[in-house]
Amino acid sequence: MKRLIFLIVILVSGIVVTYFIIKPDQKKSDLPIINPVDIAEKDVIDPELLRLGTGHEIGTFEFTDQNGNLFSSENLKGKIYVADYFFTECKSICPVMNKQMQKVQKAFYGDKRIMILSFSVDPETDTPKKLKTYSKWMHANDEQWKFLTGKKEDLYQLARKSYFLLKPSEVAKTGDGGSDFIHTNNFVLIDQNKRIRGYYDGTNSKEVEQLIMDMHILLENLKY
Repeated sequence: MKRLIFLIVILVSGIVVTYFIIKPDQKKSDLPIINPVDIAEKDVIDPELLRLGTGHEIGTFEFTDQNGNLFSSENLKGKIYVADYFFTECKSICPVMNKQMQKVQKAFYGDKRIMILSFSVDPETDTPKKLKTYSKWMHANDEQWKFLTGKKEDLYQLARKSYFLLKPSEVAKTGDGGSDFIHTNNFVLIDQNKRIRGYYDGTNSKEVEQLIMDMHILLENLKY
């Protein structure tokens, strides 16, 4: 009888230990991979992409950074990054968002596995020179936080077809995105495989804290 009880205790202990070994991996897998079918607002999705449904990846791109250098999706291979859209003349939510993005930079400062991309929606005004001044004001690490400008059409198409931040109807209104798009408050988390892993309100400190925690989860799974 005592031997049976001893065996039961050993068995239960083994189950408990196994549970706590496996549990962290289960938490890691809870971070979603977001595809077109998962977006609640279906009208932000290009109809062609909505038909594809799954397997979405951020498309290729090439823009100019605050130092006047070309920066492309090729520079992001194997990296985790956060993307947002802003413009230097914005006096409403953009300064708040960029202050929140400073927290993200601080949390991962100098980590070469992490990048931050801030795309301008007003490239006619936001020249590399102006972006450089703005990046200094934001105390941005030039190697880690890129402020990007280029052709407006390309910037907006990337937002619409890759990051799902712009409604197709807004593009149809003006041909370049409409005023609503300029004030998007979203931060988008992208993993090393070019997949969307989350959207966060860049004006909400609690959501930005969640973003930082989710980035740590991705880093734990990142292998070099």
